[in-house]
This record gives sequence, C-alpha cells and structure tokens, in this order.
Amino acid sequence: MSQEGQLVDKKSLRAIAGRNPDWDALAKDCVAFANAQGGRLLIGIEDDADTPVPDQRIDPVLADTLRRKISERTVNVTVLPDIRRADNGGELLELGIPRAMSVASTTDGRYFLRISDVSKPVVGDDVMRLASERSALPWETQTSLHVPRTRLDELKLTALVAAIRASDRVKDSVKEKSEHELLDHYLLAQDDWLTHLGVLCIGKREDRANLGTAPVIQFIKYDELGQKVNKLTWDDFSLNPMELIEAIWREVPDFRERYELPDGLYRQNVPAYDEIVVRELLVNALVHRPYTQRGDIFLNLHPDRLEVVNPGLLPLGVTPANILHTTVRRNEHLARLFHDLKLMEREGSGFDKIYEVLLSQGRPAPELVEEHDRVQVTVRRRILKPEVIDFIAKADQTYQLTQRERIALGLLAQHDALTARELAALLELPSAEALQPWLSRLLDWSIVKSAGRTQATRYFIEPSLLDSLDFSATTTLKRIESHRLAALILEDVARYPKTKMGDIHKRIGLEIPRSRIRRTVEELVASGKLLSEGIRSGTRYTVAG
Repeated sequence: MSQEGQLVDKKSLRAIAGRNPDWDALAKDCVAFANAQGGRLLIGIEDDADTPVPDQRIDPVLADTLRRKISERTVNVTVLPDIRRADNGGELLELGIPRAMSVASTTDGRYFLRISDVSKPVVGDDVMRLASERSALPWETQTSLHVPRTRLDELKLTALVAAIRASDRVKDSVKEKSEHELLDHYLLAQDDWLTHLGVLCIGKREDRANLGTAPVIQFIKYDELGQKVNKLTWDDFSLNPMELIEAIWREVPDFRERYELPDGLYRQNVPAYDEIVVRELLVNALVHRPYTQRGDIFLNLHPDRLEVVNPGLLPLGVTPANILHTTVRRNEHLARLFHDLKLMEREGSGFDKIYEVLLSQGRPAPELVEEHDRVQVTVRRRILKPEVIDFIAKADQTYQLTQRERIALGLLAQHDALTARELAALLELPSAEALQPWLSRLLDWSIVKSAGRTQATRYFIEPSLLDSLDFSATTTLKRIESHRLAALILEDVARYPKTKMGDIHKRIGLEIPRSRIRRTVEELVASGKLLSEGIRSGTRYTVAG
C-alpha cells in the first residue's frame, strides 16, 4: 500500500462505518485534496498498518452512502469510491478525489489544502490567494499559444528523449514509447498542440520567448564595497530549464573556486560553493517558481555569500519556518520531468539536501527570507568549523547515518551546546518531542550527549570526540540493513514454522523496534516469501514453498 503523504491518506473503517461516523472530518480531507493536486483516501486501514485485516469486507452500500454524504457537505468536490482487495485478501474502500476545476470548500464556507500529509485550513487573505493562484487548468498544460506539436526544436527533443531512456527512474514501459507518445506522457503536447510545458522544454526559441514568463537568469558579482564587478545574463530564451542549469554551472567560474584548509601535515581542498548546493538552488528556483508571474531570477554573488532571488512567493502552505518538513509542488508536471531526468527528488527533499551538505561542510544552514514579491535563499561561503568536515565523514562511515542525523549532527557540531527547544527551532520542528527520530540513535551511540530534562535538556558533542574522531562502533542490531533483517526473519521463521510476530521479535532481538519487524514481515508476506494464517494478534507465519 502507498504511504501517507501529499497524495494519499489512510482512514480506519470506523471513521464511516461506526456508530458515529465523522463525515465532516472526511469532507475536510476531500476538500483539501481537491484544492491541491487531487489524491486518494484509503478507508479500511488501521493506524500503523499498511494493509486491511485479511477478513475485512466492505458493504457496497457504503460506497454509495459515502458519495452522497460527501456531496452534501462539499462544494466543487468529486469523489470516486471503489472497493479494492489487498494482497492479503482484505477489502478496503479507495476514494479517488480529482483536482477540483475551481476552488473547493465545505458547504459551511471552510477551505482546506493538502500540505504534505496534513489537511490544513486556509483562512483570511490566503483564501483569495488560493483562488488567484489556482486556475481551472494548470499553466503547464495550457495550449493558448497554439504552437503545433510538429513545431519544436529537434535537438532539444532528441536530447530529452535520450535522457529519459537512459534514466533508471523511468519504467521500461515508458522508455519503449515513441517520441510522439513521450510528448503525451509527459504532457509536453496535447492533441495537435504543444503545451506551455512543451514550449518551455522542447519548443523553438521564439515560441519560448512568446510565453512571457520563461525564466531569465542574471548573475551579478559584487566586491567588498557592494559594487558590481561582473554580470552574466541568460535572457535570449535559447535554453530550456534543464540546459540553463548546466550552462550556469559551466559559465560562472566563481562557482568552481576552491580553497585549501589545513589538515594535519596535508592540505584539504574545499569548494567555495558545493556543486550539489548550487544545482539544488537552481532546480528549486526553476521548478517551484510561479510561471504565471514575470520576473528574473537573480544570482547575487558577494565575497562572503551567494543569494538566489526568485520572483513570487512560496507555494501556499509553505513558509520559511516549515520548509524542511512541507512538500507542495507548484509545477507538478515540470517536477515530474525533472525527477525522471534525475535532476531533483520529487518529494521536496532538495532543501533538505542543501541543509545536509552545508552543515556537513561546517557551514551555516541556508537562510530563507520571503518578502512581498520574492523569495531569497542565502548560503554562506565561510566554513565556521573546518573540523566538522572530517567529523561527520567519519561518523557517517562508521554508523551509516540518515540524512536527518547528518543534519542534526552538523548543527550540534557547530555549537558548544543546544537546548532541546533551540535545536527543535533550528530544525523547524513543532516541539522538543519531535527530536526523537533525529537524535535517538546518535544518543545511543554516544556521539551526542545530553544533560538535563524535558525542554531544558542540553545536547552537545564532547570536544574530545570532535578532535580525536575516535568512534567506538559497538555491534548493535539497531543499525541492521533492511535486506539483512529480512534474511534474518526468513531464517528464523524457517526454524520455527507457524510462529507469532512477538516470538519472532524476541528471538531476533528486542533492540530492533517492533514496528520495523512488523513492517518487514508484512513486506515478506506481500512478496510471497512468507505465508500468514489467522488474524490480528493470532496471526502465525510460515516460509512459503
């Protein structure tokens, strides 16, 4: 089953089939999906589960009731209920919610928007912004210029098709499509015309200029007195967004500057601006900008910092305070194309990557400012603590850190100590309790130490560890890789057929979270490697075949 997120949510069957169905809460979620990109509600899956219980059956009458109840409580919302059978035999009710043709609301005048995995209310001036930003037909798929699909840049099309067919993110069934079919698949063309997205990516130069909002990028270099000393522009519309990224990285020599840091008896070369950071900043500027609004993208290079200024505001629901944890794709189809071309991660992890790289290089975190008509991201050139580079590299080599752990470790390595509240604020988390997935393993391994309790807890790294890099990597199953855990479970169940989940957990190791054991067992059942019989706590498992 799909994971909860921007396009999917899960609900217990009790939400609509119990004594007191909460139809209003369900209507709120439907409005939120309809105002975003659409989505699916999977009804019949309990909390912390990935599939319905094997013996669950859905009454067909419930689908009609659901359609009627949502219709009575919403405006401009369409729901498409469908009873599905999961791999384990259990049934669930899948509620498809298409993107609304105009702004959706509840019948009592409330507006909601799906942001990451939460349906958030839209209030005040944001209601007008929702209406103005959201046309019935997305900008990308419009064909108002009436450019024939045959009027395109053959070189750009050839390069794009070659890159798609070479990408390991694209299914073989898509790679096998003809050039004509690929245009339709990626919504670069509809019927006889190129869409705005098609003109932007594979159109001729003059048609791209006629779009009116095709990106223009200016690079301006300043000296210590704030005087302009160099300027480069990409304003002739000859390049598509993918080519702009390559051209800017290639043609701005300042981005490839490096300088030396002392490293014992040796010297270590460090980039002034990491290529990953520069490319992610350009990708974010090009993919997430509002293409209904004119305005140039500025790259302002100062002696101590790089500023990337993009016209327009952040997508509705995203703020400088939640950008690490919130995913809203303003240009869905351009983001999909960039993802398949391996230029970006589709789930909004680009800003996370910028944090990770900068902090692991001993630099400050990026600074994001939203003003009334623009968004500015600033990254600093100076390395605050050179020793952090080797420290995080050695820690990662020893413990295979997650991205969250590298970010948290980078922040702590730059400070003598941070309280739980201070660290949560830097990580844009709602409370200190949310620090657990960022710090728990680091604390277990004694890379990070703590003192105090609750909000006053202080987290720090021992200076001696930062200097010595002497990690004692004790053996623990907490760090076991997923494929090794699956093999361990298969071996255990082969020795003890018809065994329960709790017994598997005890024999393999209680240090591994039970939720991870359960998730791995369910994946093995879904793939046919394990067989299950019984329901809920009485379920027993046997190796297939």
